[in-house]
Order: sequence, then structure tokens, then C-alpha cells
Amino acid sequence: MKAKQLREMAAGELEDKLLELQRKLFDMRSQAVTEKLENCHSVKNTRREIARVLTVLNEK
Repeated sequence: MKAKQLREMAAGELEDKLLELQRKLFDMRSQAVTEKLENCHSVKNTRREIARVLTVLNEK
């Protein structure tokens, strides 16, 4: 999701999105430890997405 799309969302929606992404990152990290993660770049992409959401939340 792009920053422009995130800026259009309300603060409550952004917080929900943040929680969803954090859960997703936790699941991916546990899969990486057990060597079941197929796409290792998805961890990096999820971390960047979390950073985007946090940036937009701080702007508001």
C-alpha cells in the first residue's frame, strides 16, 4: 500500500492496519525460524509497510 493511500485512511483504520501488519510480521518471523518461510523478502517488505503506517500516524 502506498503512502498516499494510507494518508486517506482515518487514524483508527491506520492503527488497525498497524496491528495487522505487526501480527503478520510476527508470523513470518516464526516461519523463518522453522524454515517454512518461502519468500524471505516479504519480511523486509512488511517492515517497510509498518514504517509507512507509523510515519503517516505521526503526521496526523
